[in-house]
Amino acid sequence: MKKTNLLWIILCNVLGALLLGSWFASSPAAGYHGPWLALDKGIFYFFNRLLVESHAFAVFVGIVNLRVFDVIAFVAMLAIFYSYYRKSNVEGKRWLFCIGVAMLVSAVVIKQCDHFLSIDRVSASVYFDKLYHDVNWVSQLSGLPAKDRSASSFPGDHGMMLLIFAVFMWRYIGMDAFLKGMAVFVIFSLPRIMGGAHWFTDVYVGSVSFVLLVLSWILLTPLADMFISWLEPKVPLKFFVKKRK
Repeated sequence: MKKTNLLWIILCNVLGALLLGSWFASSPAAGYHGPWLALDKGIFYFFNRLLVESHAFAVFVGIVNLRVFDVIAFVAMLAIFYSYYRKSNVEGKRWLFCIGVAMLVSAVVIKQCDHFLSIDRVSASVYFDKLYHDVNWVSQLSGLPAKDRSASSFPGDHGMMLLIFAVFMWRYIGMDAFLKGMAVFVIFSLPRIMGGAHWFTDVYVGSVSFVLLVLSWILLTPLADMFISWLEPKVPLKFFVKKRK
């Protein structure tokens, strides 16, 4: 491993640890005190009040928090990935396919690391409803079966998967692909925050810190490259050749 890569890994881990540590100071164990809670509360109530001020907004938030909207997020990622895939030659298509597999394996690994912490944090909607009884529920206001609550919301799984995709695009395809991936991350992680099913920090502290801490060891060491190199010869090229009519 290159010295420069080791320095980047250390930097990512320090940033991830500081980010996660700062959140723990405002965590349930600490009684939800600190600047992160103030930010979380402000963002939650900003959107929550808008739900009753505009029925159109409530319906919009209800629609983007339907389960089917998660499929749209997946399609958006797939479209970005395919835009590079279709321009590649046969060897390039196989290489990109293997990158996709490595991405899925990495997501599973990071999710397992999340289980080790066993953080119990209910969604912002549930927390503030128990505390103040003044929460406006998206599902009730819109009349749609929207996701507006969660019994365990930290870190944001949905946002984490989107962020892993963006970082993989950066590592293997380039900055242009990364920016497109980040646009998908921001756009498709926002609905859960607007609806109250996730706190802002579930995504922008939880998801980001886990990616910094774990994905850096996968992408900045030879680990991912070794896995892709191991997998490539095992995937026949004929699967990527268009059959002539």
